[in-house]
Amino acid sequence: MITIKNTQRTIPVNVNHLKRQAQTMLAALKYGGFDLGIWLTTNKTIHRYNKTYRHKDKPTDILSFPHHPTLKAGDRIIVVYPEDKNLGDLIISLEYVQREAAVTWNRSFDEHLTALLAHGIAHLLGYDHEINEDFAVMQRVEKKLLKAVK
Repeated sequence: MITIKNTQRTIPVNVNHLKRQAQTMLAALKYGGFDLGIWLTTNKTIHRYNKTYRHKDKPTDILSFPHHPTLKAGDRIIVVYPEDKNLGDLIISLEYVQREAAVTWNRSFDEHLTALLAHGIAHLLGYDHEINEDFAVMQRVEKKLLKAVK
């Protein structure tokens, strides 16, 4: 089940559309029956989480909290217990998304939010972009997810 909590009140967002996109992306990866939490929030809130968990004293666009933190990119989650069907949680600052979409990425707000959703899901599945080789692999997964929702 996809759970979305929207605690910011400034930027309008179609939560049902975002939920459908997340469901489609998970189905494309054959994780359709898995749980995913998404929290839409503000720069102030994500700043606090970024400082606490990444030791970066600034806001960011998205944070990923995987339920399976030792999962290696490309490996499948092995379900032994019902709670194993949880991918984890994403925190997204819609303020950050709105500011960066056009200026940095030359995208609409919705396009950028969708791209970040794909990025966050890839992180939850063990993909990262610390080195160029990993970045290229992660980009392939993100492109697959974006293609699924087009």
